Amino acid sequence: MSSGLIGKKVGMTSVFDDEGNNIACTVIEAGPNVVTQVKEEDGADGYAAVQLGFDTKKEKNTTKAMQGHFTHAGADPKRVVKEFRDFHETFDDEVRLGDVLHVEDVFVEGEIVDVVGVSKGKGFQGVMKRHGFGGVGMATHGQSDRQRAPGSVGASADPSRVFKGTRMGGRTGGERTKIQNLEVVRILPDQNAILIKGSVPGPKSGYVEIYRKKALE
Repeated sequence: MSSGLIGKKVGMTSVFDDEGNNIACTVIEAGPNVVTQVKEEDGADGYAAVQLGFDTKKEKNTTKAMQGHFTHAGADPKRVVKEFRDFHETFDDEVRLGDVLHVEDVFVEGEIVDVVGVSKGKGFQGVMKRHGFGGVGMATHGQSDRQRAPGSVGASADPSRVFKGTRMGGRTGGERTKIQNLEVVRILPDQNAILIKGSVPGPKSGYVEIYRKKALE
């Protein structure tokens, strides 16, 4: 993974571009992030990475070990801690323990990013909602209790079992999800906010990771 920031999904809005087009955007509060650890490739960890912390957490809800970890970085306890690789390529090895990073320090408008979050949990759902089944014969009439049923699962005397991976009802959502190639539409430094074109995984107030990818040409 490349460099990036941890953020919190605020909601959605829309903005107008220079040509007057209305663009739907997701608003993410992406900072400030605190550098809570710097790992070196030639050190004990064996790889280069920067650990960031986001969103203040009460000290009484933080373990003693993590309290010491944050105190060493000169930061308050953080609710979310994530590692980002290849930070040195972005900041030329200028990131130090305890540094505070803001959204304008990492991202620029027009940049392409990947966003990772935990999708909304839907609970236990049937095959139509979970897998997009169309019902028995795609019929809308003439069915009593079979309309939304999954139908046969294909097992009889041979092979006398249900194959792994058969699409059935079950728990839906609540999974780590990545949306790729999203454009940074606008950056609001005074609000520590970044507007990203389109939707990103998760509910409002859900935590996300924004990874740098490439700048638009």
